[in-house]
Amino acid sequence: MKIDKLSLASKSLTGTSIGDAFGESFFGEESLMKTYIYNRIMPESTLDFTDDTIMSIAIFKSLEKFEKIDQDFLAKEFTKNYYKDINRGYGPSMHQYFREVKSGENWKEISYSKFEGQGSMGNGGAMRASVIGAYFYDDFDKLKQNAELSCEVTHANREAIEGTKSIALASAFVVREKLGIIKLTQQDFIQKIQNELNESDMKSKLNQALYLEENPSIELLVKTLGNGIKMTAQDTVPLVIWMLSRYRNNMEECLWNTVSALGDRDTTCAMAGGVSIHCCGENMISKWIKGIENWKKSQFYEN
Repeated sequence: MKIDKLSLASKSLTGTSIGDAFGESFFGEESLMKTYIYNRIMPESTLDFTDDTIMSIAIFKSLEKFEKIDQDFLAKEFTKNYYKDINRGYGPSMHQYFREVKSGENWKEISYSKFEGQGSMGNGGAMRASVIGAYFYDDFDKLKQNAELSCEVTHANREAIEGTKSIALASAFVVREKLGIIKLTQQDFIQKIQNELNESDMKSKLNQALYLEENPSIELLVKTLGNGIKMTAQDTVPLVIWMLSRYRNNMEECLWNTVSALGDRDTTCAMAGGVSIHCCGENMISKWIKGIENWKKSQFYEN
């Protein structure tokens, strides 16, 4: 049976948009948000997605057009979409990045110049990586290569790249599970992702995720793995990988548990949604899509 890889990538992008809009709706007064989450109540929200989805759309378009990540295309697409609506949750360094790209500076020089030449270790590469993992689910060498290329365009730091690879690998493993190629326990899921990474803080953090007690409190999870509040890849991705290791077979459960960590909740939920959607039936997807901004009909996806 021939698998439509672009269709898998599209499904990941839909999951990213759902998780993104879902998580974004839980920004507000903390005690109130905790009450909503405890009672599983959605706050009033426009259910629009953020930069997480917009940048994932550019990733998808590169795969659609070139069957790989084309970095120059990506830099242009990111910049073009940024100027269509700058109020979509972009971080301060990204506003500067896009101004510099628009003024004619080389995207690679900008990316590598961040943080005194170390490059940004932010979570922006990882937030758009599930699309890559779904597309390259059957070839980990290409997956890791394209994940790195996609991240480097904006986040050249090694930690950001390892975080991007982690989410892409999570997506690939869930697709493989759904296709019946493999079956993984919670420990296997984390271990297999960790095994594919280079030595890094990210890899060490996943080691901590492996050895957490069986039913840790959300407070312990956040203390040990982070929740994205520091906006770095290694403070964001490990929590998402842990949530996916346990809840990936139920998208709704995965998103509610992920958002309970608060922090950078649109981004953590975007990652979780982009991966866990592969275990969703079509009826479940339809239920979650209702009312959420449709990326296929958005101004950011134009052919």
